Amino acid sequence: MSDWGPVFVAVVLFILLTPGLLIQIPGRSKFVEFGNFQTSGVSILVHSLIYFVLICIFLLAVGVHMYLGG
Repeated sequence: MSDWGPVFVAVVLFILLTPGLLIQIPGRSKFVEFGNFQTSGVSILVHSLIYFVLICIFLLAVGVHMYLGG
């Protein structure tokens, strides 16, 4: 039996926190922009830090586990 919790959390957070896909912090003209499909180096750094913090919270503090299979 494999623990798929970390894989699921990492994939979902990666999709949600891709800069410019749903949200971009900081944006090019405003602090927060939605769905502009553009990015910058600062935005990549901010989204990476947010990803790291959330993945640590979900995997280490909360302990998300999903067991699939027999």
